[in-house]
Amino acid sequence: MASLPTIDSTASFWHSEPSKVLLGHRTTPQLPTHADVVIIGSGITGASAVRYLSEDARAKTSSVNGGHFQPLVIDSTPDVAAFEVRNYDTVESYIREHNVPCEWRSGEACRTYWTTPLFKAAVRDVEILKDTAPKLGEKITVIEGEHELQKYRVNGASGATITSGAASLWPYKLIAFMLEQAIKDGRLNLQTNTPVTKLEACSANDADARYLLSTARGNIKARHVVLATNAYTSHLLPEFADLIVPERGVMSALLPPRNSRRLASSYGFVGANNGNPIYNDYLVQRPFSGVPNPSGHLMFGGGHVAGTTKTTGETDDSVLDGGSAAYLRRELLHLLKLDGETQGLEELHATHQWSGIWGTSKDRHPWVGGVPGRKGVWLAGGYSGHGMPNGTLCAKAVVEMLLSEEGGVPAGYVEERLIETRDLPRSYFITDERIKRCTRFDSVEMQAKKGQRSPNDVVTTMKKVLVQ
Repeated sequence: MASLPTIDSTASFWHSEPSKVLLGHRTTPQLPTHADVVIIGSGITGASAVRYLSEDARAKTSSVNGGHFQPLVIDSTPDVAAFEVRNYDTVESYIREHNVPCEWRSGEACRTYWTTPLFKAAVRDVEILKDTAPKLGEKITVIEGEHELQKYRVNGASGATITSGAASLWPYKLIAFMLEQAIKDGRLNLQTNTPVTKLEACSANDADARYLLSTARGNIKARHVVLATNAYTSHLLPEFADLIVPERGVMSALLPPRNSRRLASSYGFVGANNGNPIYNDYLVQRPFSGVPNPSGHLMFGGGHVAGTTKTTGETDDSVLDGGSAAYLRRELLHLLKLDGETQGLEELHATHQWSGIWGTSKDRHPWVGGVPGRKGVWLAGGYSGHGMPNGTLCAKAVVEMLLSEEGGVPAGYVEERLIETRDLPRSYFITDERIKRCTRFDSVEMQAKKGQRSPNDVVTTMKKVLVQ
């Protein structure tokens, strides 16, 4: 079972420019005693749930409290790929419409493959996509050969895919903007630094509330509870302990070589240095001008291949893996041909290095919808490290299900409508049958040891992929 989030987390670069409105914010000095809807969690999912609920006049909310946005058009089914693309379009539209100052930059994503079998598998996936979903297939091309790879500064990979419709951003600033807007509009009572320690059903004679939420500052009753808790979900829902498993990774903000130019693309590095292809390294770059602190930081994450500490099942982000941290400072100079003054440079200077926690789903699909046996409890989480291209519309779907239930609309009808309109993939819905099916799968930790990208991945194990 997951713990509560750590109080003394390692210092994240994304929090280096905190919102003056949100830092320590409590809309009311005392915790409210009742709410129609309580949202637990204030990341991209929680903030998006606030946004969509705030747009509906029937709802009032109470919220308790990477930068790499790349839809994966391969490594998933076409309906999931299309859903991730819609997430991208939705977020980009919101940012442009509201002029959100979050360093949004649209462009291409270069996903590199560092063994021949991994690259051949990617090529095969692209061919299948172009055959089965031609419109999605238009978004991705394959490149190989030293000349083509050098155009993207790639140094020594077997090949790469180039995907249009990717972006980089400062995620905290987007989230802060949405929460600040809801507070300004009077639609949100935000209570920061108030972890929920227990969730239990109210007595049957309490007609206005279904659940009692316990915190160190008192209790609050709610008719609906939205869990945007991702890796920490099982702290409140023990039945999800092996369905959404916390994992810990390392991120860094690195100063680029002097007199270098900004990279044109974002990057993923699959199987670099014979690493487990499940745990990719990833990279975006901040601007050199036009923003506060315009230092062109290389935001480089991963380093699992050099890690020295246990990662699966870990929620303590006060711990920084020294092996992974050193790898991130050093390895980018070998993976890419960075320009600028690189001669004699052995590693890049890190202004920040920190740990982060994500929630990995046992079947590699997010869990979205009502929680079986807990009417009025809604969940959107388990993104397996891929939350940016999923969280926004998963939150929207949960809000639609919640409001439809309040309006007396049958759950089955709402779910089928969401599937038909492609507003949520069928594989994301929480069902008893799906939970039962997951009991037959290997644990998240065992899947990682086998190098499986999903429990049904019969293509390779890590050993087979890397040795061939």
